[in-house]
Amino acid sequence: MNEDIIVAIATSRLEAAISMIRVSGPDCIAFVQKFFTGKIIEKPSHTINYGYIIDDGKRIDEVLVNIYRGTRTFTGEEMVEINCHGGVYITSRVLEVCIKNGARMAERGEFSKRAFLNGRIDLSQAEAISDIITAKNSYATDLALKGISGSISGFIEDLKEDLIQIITQIEVNIDYPEYDDVEELTASSLLPRSANLLTKMNKILDDSKNIKLVKEGIKTVIIGRPNVGKSSLLNALLREDKAIVTNIAGTTRDIVEGSISIDGVVLNMIDTAGIRETDDIIESMGVEKSKELIHQADLVLLVIDGSQSLSSEDMQLLELTEDATRIIVLNKADQGTKVDLDGIVISAKDNQISTLTEEIKKMFELGKIIDNNDHILTNARQTMLLQRASQALKQAVEAMEMMIPTDLIVTDLYECWNNLKEILGEKAKEDLLDELFKRFCIGK
Repeated sequence: MNEDIIVAIATSRLEAAISMIRVSGPDCIAFVQKFFTGKIIEKPSHTINYGYIIDDGKRIDEVLVNIYRGTRTFTGEEMVEINCHGGVYITSRVLEVCIKNGARMAERGEFSKRAFLNGRIDLSQAEAISDIITAKNSYATDLALKGISGSISGFIEDLKEDLIQIITQIEVNIDYPEYDDVEELTASSLLPRSANLLTKMNKILDDSKNIKLVKEGIKTVIIGRPNVGKSSLLNALLREDKAIVTNIAGTTRDIVEGSISIDGVVLNMIDTAGIRETDDIIESMGVEKSKELIHQADLVLLVIDGSQSLSSEDMQLLELTEDATRIIVLNKADQGTKVDLDGIVISAKDNQISTLTEEIKKMFELGKIIDNNDHILTNARQTMLLQRASQALKQAVEAMEMMIPTDLIVTDLYECWNNLKEILGEKAKEDLLDELFKRFCIGK
């Protein structure tokens, strides 16, 4: 595993003051020494060394070379970082020299993959590295930093410890009943610990349900009958004329999209066709699409013309969005307000929408999701595996409540264990046996 030397440009491939080329693999310090004039063979780890990159005896660039020995590196193997001048051409030339001397171009994510394979990070930490690169706001960044520091690893290890205590007790009772100092277990005696563990898992799943909003943004649909100012609101939020605004009903027939960040809260905005009865086939298709989006949205902005009395179409939309997470927006405040509803009064035409943006921030307090919860999963893969673990444990708990013998229950507990291990990218086949021998003096 990892027997070759890999290389890649680790900084942006644009003109800059400095570019950095990363090299990793066995004896890569000696490898770089072949085309670097500075003396690094005998230098200690984590030092910076001055010299030139050369090719066929010709100087290519003046560089600083960082060397990292042993396993206390990002990849868990010997590493070198070449800091050259940031021109596009010169960076490519230094990369060419590395490849010419025998290095292989790294695949996408291969440095992080090696860190995982070498045991420097677990799978949840590797995913967090990707998350911090793609973070769209400060909340997603904070979440990724927690993952990199091992927050997920920590609480998953705690769940595994609780579970292994239950499993090992069962196994000892099954395989070594002659041990006098081993407590004889029954399903009823295992139930409290198992039920408590199930509660912990479900609490983590519940706390993690809004993480998608933190990372990907809030899918926000603007709904209303024609000419209430939906497109004007979209343009005001995006601060650009993204949607066509006219006094002609049915102007917006298709979906218009855009994204906005409100103090770090990302809204993925969708302006929809005005919902009304129409004989126009194209407009009718847009209306049906608008209705579908209501059920897919994280937030519905129901726009009503506050300067007019409620119409029958407004009443239908109030009923249609009743079960959705919604904000009722009373638009056209510049023309007066005649509607008596509990909503946010704005004038999209005059860009007077601050009351709406404040309400959105209050409704989605993403910072509190991050700050108040240390036990949060960060992606769908982790959530799916914990759901499977929880389901397997739930089946075991139900079996215990039915007083089914413990040797029949342990299969579900094994399934729970395997899913917990998979969250961290660990193999789960033989480590249960290791735990048994570590915790009990069996067969000594």
